[in-house]
Amino acid sequence: MSTIEFPQDFVWGVTTAAYQNEGGVKEGGRGESIWDRFSHIPGRILHNDNGDIACDSYHRIGEDISLLKELGVKAYRFSIAWPRILPSGWGEVSEEGLKYYEQLIDGLLEAGIEPYVTLYHWDLPQKLQDEGGWTNRRTAEYFKEYCKVVFQRFGHKVHRWITLNEPWVVAFNGYYTGVMAPGIRDFSAALGAAHVQLLAHGMAVECFRSMKLPGEIGITLNLCPKEALRNTGADQEAAVRHDGYSNRWFLDPLFTGAYPQDMWNWYEQQGVTMPHTEPGDMEYISTYIDFLGINYYNIDYTKADDSVWPLGFRTGFSGGNPMTYYQMPVTPEGLKKVLKRVNEDYHPSQIYITENGASYQDHPDRNGNIPDEARIDYLFTHIQKASEALAEGVPLAGYFVWTLLDDFEWNTGYDNQFGLVFVDRKTLTRTKKKSFDWYAKVIRSNGAELKHM
Repeated sequence: MSTIEFPQDFVWGVTTAAYQNEGGVKEGGRGESIWDRFSHIPGRILHNDNGDIACDSYHRIGEDISLLKELGVKAYRFSIAWPRILPSGWGEVSEEGLKYYEQLIDGLLEAGIEPYVTLYHWDLPQKLQDEGGWTNRRTAEYFKEYCKVVFQRFGHKVHRWITLNEPWVVAFNGYYTGVMAPGIRDFSAALGAAHVQLLAHGMAVECFRSMKLPGEIGITLNLCPKEALRNTGADQEAAVRHDGYSNRWFLDPLFTGAYPQDMWNWYEQQGVTMPHTEPGDMEYISTYIDFLGINYYNIDYTKADDSVWPLGFRTGFSGGNPMTYYQMPVTPEGLKKVLKRVNEDYHPSQIYITENGASYQDHPDRNGNIPDEARIDYLFTHIQKASEALAEGVPLAGYFVWTLLDDFEWNTGYDNQFGLVFVDRKTLTRTKKKSFDWYAKVIRSNGAELKHM
């Protein structure tokens, strides 16, 4: 038994995202997103899955809120689909889209659950991608316009806003490796996409402040320690570079108003076309935020490899640790490391763990039960490390499990199951896993009943 002290106002929650859960992609006036287009290209998604139906949350608001209420979460983090609000990305607003989210928000508030709303979780309107997507500076202006519409409608009901979810993934998996939508393979384009996203974030924050709305606004980054796979100088240098590529390239602009100089120099030496910046960009980007969201899954082990241009390293190793089904090493100590490092180096006012979870293959047994002990162990050890960071002075305000339902996991389709609730792909019936009941006890006791089961 392990008893841990959490503040009485500590926020326990779960996280989902629109394209991964909603379905109803051609209903309610919703426009096409880049993921609608990308997921229907043969071979792009495992098993050629797509999010057309996903978990059908578009039609199951009441059912899903009932699950959240039973779980006992204080907060529900979900995303608004940009093309459901502005089908073309700008211009005409869909009242049907706004009403859908209004029903969801009102239902949450009635259930005593605070909505934490992510404004962008990867589903860019396809019409904006046709104009260059995140490599086009105008997309930042369009994002500000979209955010203003949402703020005007929900700003007095929603008091916690997240501008972007994991801009690194959008930029580098979407525009460099091409494994995510829109599927482009151009490193220079990826750097440009990262800059325009950060600019869009800054514009959204400035818009929120100018409207003098109640509440707080921040951004969510996927962060983790980058450690050398071997005890060699080459791997250690590669790990520092990996940290600059994945972590500091976003943290430094947000908190210091400048890109990391070592990475800027490295990219120029490799012949990369650097992002176009204009006077005032960095001031926008480094506008004060009320909190930083951190999505954490594992330590990233790094091996030097000169054949990989322009980075000079490889990653994706286990480091000798057990692996989840998604082939992520289980490294709870990395969560404490990243929380302490971010606090010491960047001093955010508040930090939320906005995603943490594990993928395992879970199916009902002959009695209909889903005993997912591996997930419980993962969550248990990570919450322990979060509590240690909190005790050592990290301003940690909340913890959100990824995710409520087994959902569409991007380019891996429905193969990876992160949910506390199993979703039958044929019937869409929801079945609570053992981890659901375990997390409910943790929430009810405010962490006092945190224990390994």
